[in-house]
Amino acid sequence: MPDKHLSSQFDSELNSVSARVMEMGGLVESQIRQAVYALSQFSLEAVETVASMETRINAMEVEIDQELSSIIARRQPTARDLRLLLAFSKATANLERMGDEANKMARMVRSIIESGAPRSLPSSDLRTAAELASGLLRKTLDAFARLDVKAAVAILKEDDLIDKEFDGFVRKLITYMMEDPRTISPSLDLLFLAKAIERIGDHSKNVAELIIYLVKGKDVRHTALDEIESAVL
Repeated sequence: MPDKHLSSQFDSELNSVSARVMEMGGLVESQIRQAVYALSQFSLEAVETVASMETRINAMEVEIDQELSSIIARRQPTARDLRLLLAFSKATANLERMGDEANKMARMVRSIIESGAPRSLPSSDLRTAAELASGLLRKTLDAFARLDVKAAVAILKEDDLIDKEFDGFVRKLITYMMEDPRTISPSLDLLFLAKAIERIGDHSKNVAELIIYLVKGKDVRHTALDEIESAVL
């Protein structure tokens, strides 16, 4: 990913950090897939797998952060190099939070299983949104590895779809709860699941915005999508 520098050792350090970020991203993606499987199959085994991966993901964030701090202290980078290192740091923070959301999903699935909640609730709709979020993370990691601005903009658009899925799902849950008060408790579990999925999409969007900032030097947070397209493409 990084450009070549006069110091081959600096290049090696940047490539090492980049590889570690991609490794962490792959682990988070696997964790999310396990959370989706736990939801689709109501699998306690998958729930336990998600929880066990959380410790490793948290440790990786700390390790990468320490490595970045060491590089900044020793190399005192400027301009694009500094932006790159800060982007690595922010990307790992977003990945760690995605892992947290996957863990929340697993906890909610456990709650649904242990409560014996009715499975007539619209959990299949939620699985669709979860698969969208998992796929979005995969595209985000690929775009980050290639610093692909066009792909980053596409990711911002796709996150809007996940947000719309969330809004529609909330409306459907409200209908279920109004028609049958007995579904209120499991519906709330599903609502928290839906919010966790939406947040995974939001964190992917954050990383996509980092790509645009790194390549174009433009901070596009809080900017309308059509304005972003015209400004960076």
